[in-house]
Amino acid sequence: MGDSAKKILFVNSEIFPYLPESDISKIGRFLPQGIQERKKEIRSFMPRYGCINERKNQLHEVIRLSGMNIIINDVDRPLVIKVASISAARMQVYFIDNEDYFHRKQIYHDAEGNFFEDNGERAVFFARGVLETVKKLRWAPDIVHCHGWISQILPLYLKKVYCDDPIFSDSKVVLSLYDDISPDEKFPDDFKEKIRFGDISGKDMEAMEKPDGINLAKLAVRYADGIIMGSETIAPELADYCRESGLPLLPYSAGDLESGAYIDIYNDFYDKF
Repeated sequence: MGDSAKKILFVNSEIFPYLPESDISKIGRFLPQGIQERKKEIRSFMPRYGCINERKNQLHEVIRLSGMNIIINDVDRPLVIKVASISAARMQVYFIDNEDYFHRKQIYHDAEGNFFEDNGERAVFFARGVLETVKKLRWAPDIVHCHGWISQILPLYLKKVYCDDPIFSDSKVVLSLYDDISPDEKFPDDFKEKIRFGDISGKDMEAMEKPDGINLAKLAVRYADGIIMGSETIAPELADYCRESGLPLLPYSAGDLESGAYIDIYNDFYDKF
């Protein structure tokens, strides 16, 4: 795609200052700004977790983008889109919201530290919500950059369900992998069925025969076009799978992340597709 890669869609699990500062939330905050400053158009999305203070962060609903329902497990759930601005970065952040999935105060675990039973459904809702909202925006991304486990169903949907839509027909997926989920974190046994949507077949989801964190990441890798190692402690099984995939791969570099040099490196990586 070379120099024509002008539009980058960031699908983030965390963005600072909406969530506490961490390696992944800092990338969610500063990478889109840096890419925008390098003359690319950007759009940035994340879930509207219940711990985000809407008044303090000046979130407001975008009525023209809200209003559709997403059916998961035979239940219609309304999709609400909110937006806020990070004025220092001159960029907006779109939030995927739903009362059932994203109004609890904890992010992925309950007060006792248990992984929420419906986390898989939340990831399905987030992925479909992002793609449907981008369609409504009529904004065709050249690169879709997914960050964090809750974004990892999106590559499957983009390549198997939305690939014929003119908005996404030329989109490439870059996948950043982090240690933001325990490799052996389990999803319910019926998670595979809850992912199923459109023309997706059982064969398309072979990686999810055992529904855990490692295999969800493998599913994302299968439908990605490039991989970035965002953490030093990626599970060895997953790291090996990425190397064996033959996809373009950027290794983890603590120094580049610390210095900010990663922004130019990622920008150059986008231009290879």
